[in-house]
Amino acid sequence: MIVIDGDGLILGRLASITAKKLLEGETIHIVNAENIMVSGRREMVLSEYLEKRRKGSKEKGPFYPKRPDMIVKRTVRGMLPYKQARGREALSRLRVYVGVPRELEDVERELVSSVGVERLSNARYVKLSEISRFIGGKF
Repeated sequence: MIVIDGDGLILGRLASITAKKLLEGETIHIVNAENIMVSGRREMVLSEYLEKRRKGSKEKGPFYPKRPDMIVKRTVRGMLPYKQARGREALSRLRVYVGVPRELEDVERELVSSVGVERLSNARYVKLSEISRFIGGKF
C-alpha cells in the first residue's frame, strides 16, 4: 500500500504515475487532494474546468465532478483503460481523500521523489480547492 501526500503536487504528473502503479497492482491512497495543484494561468485553468462541468446535459452526461477528491479520481481514470476489466480493477485500488483520514494518520507517507512526482516551487498554479469552489463544489 502506497500513501501519497498530494500537498503541492502537480495533478497531471501525479495522475499518470498513479495510473502506471495501479496497473502494476499497487494499492494507492492519496491524501490532501484539495492541495494538489493544476499548473497554468488562473483564468485559463478555471475557464477550462467550468467548461468541462457545463458540457453535456443533466440527463445523459458527460458528468464531471465538483469535489477535489473526485476530480483527482476522474483524472486518474482518464489515464486507465477503465472500460476493460484490468482498468476497472486498477481503479478500484485507488482511494483519494480530502484531508487525512484517521486510519492513515499514523501511516508513513510515500516520499514524493520515490514516486517520481515533483512539488511545485514558483510556477503559476491553481489549487484544486479553488477550482472546486469556482465550479460549485462544497467540500
